[in-house]
Amino acid sequence: MANWEMKYVRPQDIVVKEQVRKEFDPKKQEELNASVKAHGILQPLLVTALMVLLAGHRRLIAALAAGLESVPVIITDRVLSDSEIRVIQLTENMHRADLKPIEQVEGVEEVARLNPEMTNKDLAKLLGFEASMITRLRSVSKVTPAVREALAAGKIGLSTVYAISKCESPAEQEQMLAQALAGASRDAIEQAGLRSRKGKKSNSEAGKTAKVHCLLPTGVQITVSGKGLSLGTAIDALTDAIKEMRAAKANGYTAKTFAASMKDKAKAKQEKANATENEMEG
Repeated sequence: MANWEMKYVRPQDIVVKEQVRKEFDPKKQEELNASVKAHGILQPLLVTALMVLLAGHRRLIAALAAGLESVPVIITDRVLSDSEIRVIQLTENMHRADLKPIEQVEGVEEVARLNPEMTNKDLAKLLGFEASMITRLRSVSKVTPAVREALAAGKIGLSTVYAISKCESPAEQEQMLAQALAGASRDAIEQAGLRSRKGKKSNSEAGKTAKVHCLLPTGVQITVSGKGLSLGTAIDALTDAIKEMRAAKANGYTAKTFAASMKDKAKAKQEKANATENEMEG
């Protein structure tokens, strides 16, 4: 864990890299400039050992505008990686009241790229957000460019984007965007997406059955039974069964002993699953 030390440095010596905030409110910046000119920097800036700014971009701008000879900084005792610098910058800026939703989205996306092993829950903890907020921010990566552009332009809100993202079809997303731009509420968009998903689910369930019978020309009937079987799942089951049969035949099993063996395997697997579930509950 790094130690921190307070120092005074020339504002011109501080290196500014890309910030998450792309735009500043001119009026608010002018107000801060006037405050800094009158009272100085009251809250230290955060910098690395190489004088790279981590937090306090607006304060630095105000200090330069006021012509201050030095500003207080908190400086780390070690060199931080580019990834660490960006995470600190993003964490500092992600909660700004004047940060646009698309800037928050871009910030979270960058932290996720820098930390690919992190889940949404990890990102939420790192950035100080609720996990549900991270889910909404990251949902923007699942929508069409037109939806993202509408968010960036302030034509729709983040909650509407999240509702649209639940539909995988680009055509349906474009249709839902058109509804949103025409004045439809977020709830209406959500309901439209829900109806679409229910319709697709009903269509996919329509061809399923509990049993698939196949009477071969030789007079042998093969039956595959199970919950919600489709022809595809029946084929997969038969493929697995053929592999098991061939292995059993190579080991000298008969049809009768093979059936008994498979029954024992299924029973053992179920008992193991039950034991694991009991351990988790305990």
